[in-house]
Amino acid sequence: MPVRILAVLALALSYTAASHWLMTAAPASPWNAVGVLAPMLLAVACGAWRGGQRPLALLAALSLAALCGQASLRTPLSDRLLYLAQHVGINLFLAVGFGGTLRAGHEALITQLARRVHRNFTPAMAAYTRRLTGIWTLYFVATALLSLGLYAFAPFEAWAVFANVLTPLAVAVLFGGEYWLRYRLHPEFERASLADAIRSYMHSGKPAQHDTVQ
Repeated sequence: MPVRILAVLALALSYTAASHWLMTAAPASPWNAVGVLAPMLLAVACGAWRGGQRPLALLAALSLAALCGQASLRTPLSDRLLYLAQHVGINLFLAVGFGGTLRAGHEALITQLARRVHRNFTPAMAAYTRRLTGIWTLYFVATALLSLGLYAFAPFEAWAVFANVLTPLAVAVLFGGEYWLRYRLHPEFERASLADAIRSYMHSGKPAQHDTVQ
């Protein structure tokens, strides 16, 4: 596995551990929410700016400024509500992003990405990737609803474990399980690495080059 991917995984694990500590064990402070949410907002802002999505980058930057501003208020917003809004908001945002491409006359998001990785793309592969886009859409919706349910009816510590630990684990299991199953149900798919998938996503806003992308 490339060193860069290992470094990203280590950084993600460190962020997850720090976020969970700030949510459940750190001394109460309105700035805890800033510590949890700021890295994500900065990453979104930088990634969107580099990808040419200036409105999204501006929205992320304004959200970060508003987050710091509310932490400075005499009566700041509940940090737990901010954590909930972040977790539910991300999943609903992804659900809309994936599900919006399932409309009639549109090509599903995963289909778009797969075309950039696989040179020989058949109608069966297009149908499979469209169904897969639907599965991910349902997953994000279900995660958001479960998050709301746990927050309302379970201890906050249980919700925090779900948000910080179980959610990324579920993404990894779904991603890895689909990768394993794909080549057994559809051997026509060319073998593609995780790095190929990441490059496909990073270039998703650029015209496809079917003759050169493998």
